[in-house]
Amino acid sequence: MPARLDVATRRDWIASSDGPRALDVRTATEFTTVHIPGSYNVPLDLLREHRDELSRHLDADIVLVCRSGARAGQAETLLAETARPDVHVLDGGLLAWQTAGAPVNDGFARWDLERQVRLVAGGLVLTGVLASVLVPNMKWLSATRPSLRLLTMRAWLAADRARSLTLVGQNT
Repeated sequence: MPARLDVATRRDWIASSDGPRALDVRTATEFTTVHIPGSYNVPLDLLREHRDELSRHLDADIVLVCRSGARAGQAETLLAETARPDVHVLDGGLLAWQTAGAPVNDGFARWDLERQVRLVAGGLVLTGVLASVLVPNMKWLSATRPSLRLLTMRAWLAADRARSLTLVGQNT
């Protein structure tokens, strides 16, 4: 079997008795929204962390799936480092699968985290602008968004620095 599989080849292979195991490397939210029947969700970050352990437990051919094929390509590279010869990528990902009319399990639509954050941030800006018509000092609410981002980044850097110092102290 080729390393890149088109939808028709993947569908035929699933129907056979020695069908491959499909690993969907999208986030859990994306997987819950829609996925290929019988596929297992192993997000790319989790795969990065546990690729050796996962590779030892997989006994069959593997077809990696994501939305468009890009993350599945990254996962293929990661699993290739574990010397697995039986890793394949669904060419075009879930988009190609759906376009071809192949079966999917639909869940309920959810917004990803980035989109949720943008909605809340936009809501804060809009609230500040509208409220500043009645209360002029409310305009500062709109200005807090960049300030909050800066404070969050500073807190993250401080925590990362503290974590690094703790690890260095443990190694000595």
